[in-house]
Amino acid sequence: MNKVLKVIVALPAILFIVIGVRWLVAPAAVAAEFGMPLLEGLGLSTQIGDLAAFFVGGGVMILLGLITQRNTWFLAVALILSLTAVFRLVAWQVHGAAFAAEQIAVEVVVSALLLFAASRTGGSAA
Repeated sequence: MNKVLKVIVALPAILFIVIGVRWLVAPAAVAAEFGMPLLEGLGLSTQIGDLAAFFVGGGVMILLGLITQRNTWFLAVALILSLTAVFRLVAWQVHGAAFAAEQIAVEVVVSALLLFAASRTGGSAA
C-alpha cells in the first residue's frame, strides 16, 4: 500500500477514535451531534459503552490494518460499517426512523475505501 493511501485510510481511523473517546468524556455533546438524547440509567451505560466501543474499536482495527498490513482488519471494519448503513435503511423503512442520508453516505464511502485498502494489502492474519 502506498503512503498516500495509508494517510487517507488513517484519517477515518483517527476520526473514529476521537468520536469514541468523546463518547467517554463528553457524551452529552456527541449525543447531540448524533441527533440523539443522552439516555439515563442502563440505557446511558449501553449508549456510552456500545458507541464508544464501536468507534474506538473500528478506529483501532483500521490502525492495526495499517500497521500489520493484514487485510482482515480493514474487512472487519468495512463489514461493520456496511451493516450499519443497511440497518439504518431498515430502521427508516420498517420503523419510521429519519432517513440518514449523510451518515449512510459516510459509511458507504469509508467501507469502499477500506475494501480498496484491503485489496492493496497482504493476506489475512493466520
